Amino acid sequence: MNLKIIYEDEDLLVFDKPSGVNSDDFPKRVHRLDKDTSGVFLVAKNDVTLNFLQKQFKEKGVKKEYIALVSGNLKSQEGIIETLLGRSPKDRRKQKVFLPSSPDSEGKREAKTHYKVLQRFEGYDLLRVVPKTGRKHQIRVHFAYLNHPIAGDKLYGFKNQKTPKNLKRQFLHASFLRIKLPNNQVKEFKSELADDLKLCLQNLKPSTNHN
Repeated sequence: MNLKIIYEDEDLLVFDKPSGVNSDDFPKRVHRLDKDTSGVFLVAKNDVTLNFLQKQFKEKGVKKEYIALVSGNLKSQEGIIETLLGRSPKDRRKQKVFLPSSPDSEGKREAKTHYKVLQRFEGYDLLRVVPKTGRKHQIRVHFAYLNHPIAGDKLYGFKNQKTPKNLKRQFLHASFLRIKLPNNQVKEFKSELADDLKLCLQNLKPSTNHN
């Protein structure tokens, strides 16, 4: 596979993963990115590095940022979404939001997502998203829960949801990741927005509503 390398040393490879590449194809992947999510993706070269880095993910020692385009315009310029997440009983492919007060919330895991609006368009908002936990499909589920699903998301999007012109996948890109390496150096990795997503933004009209 011809993947662009952002960083490499004797322990680690950091790829700029394109959409369509399945992260499960890499036996020593440090973390998961959904198949249609692009951006910063870490693969260890040995088990010691793999365990060292995965431990940080488990202990919330990693800072991650995503760029996302959501359907509709959010009420707030920024906010925090905090819920429990678990597998959907109706559709095994999906995750679902559970509220702490509901009787079926037992055993579900807390999920927390911070977001900030970067730019408003007619019918869409471009966001910087910082997940504080690393649950499966967390960002996609959380914005669907707010009734603002990720643009182009076929699994969590609503029926008859409009999709921006030229967008062939969900608009979600892992743009930044900060982690400590086995040599105790703290490294930051960045990935520029993928070309197909840039093209999609060029076709959107800026919002004239300034609230």
